[in-house]
Amino acid sequence: MDLSLNKLPWYGQVGAFVALGLGITAAFWYFYVQPAQEGLAAKRTELASLQTTINRGLATARRLPQFRSEVAGLQAQLERLRAVLPEERDVADLLRRVQAMATQSNLTIQGFTPQAVATRQLHAEWPIGLELEGTYHDLGAFLERVSKFPRIINVNGLEIRTRENAGGGPTIRAQATATTFVLIDPAAAGRGRGAGPARGRGAGQG
Repeated sequence: MDLSLNKLPWYGQVGAFVALGLGITAAFWYFYVQPAQEGLAAKRTELASLQTTINRGLATARRLPQFRSEVAGLQAQLERLRAVLPEERDVADLLRRVQAMATQSNLTIQGFTPQAVATRQLHAEWPIGLELEGTYHDLGAFLERVSKFPRIINVNGLEIRTRENAGGGPTIRAQATATTFVLIDPAAAGRGRGAGPARGRGAGQG
């Protein structure tokens, strides 16, 4: 079959050229323009995501001086706490000092019983039950020494009983709970708490 365009009327030739042009345009759109637009849309989405990340990073960078100031404030607070709160490794020495203050006040420690430790966010509370013998004056001197001690020690639950027939010796027996506050090391917090002080009973040490 002869398909020569020369044999078609002029309007047939125009229609054939229009159909051919539309086919070429459709093929160009399908194979080139549409993939390019999709790729451009993907790049725009990626660019928007990167811009969001950059803006977030810039916002963080602008707040860096504030973060540094907050860290410096927290570090200063930690140093202040360390000045008045012993760390866990210092507890044994602190307990010896409590015993020494009792001895220096002429009190005899009849009982010395560490109790359950209460753990807080930044510190732990270490209560120790004390049984003391001496005089009212000796007990007052002990409490004064404890109040002036540079580390925090709270004495509460004080009960005093008069000893009958003292005969010139100790005139009272007192029971109290001395609580010290121990700074928790953040680096060691995740490794678990150490064992509390060993229970014991005995005379005060120097």
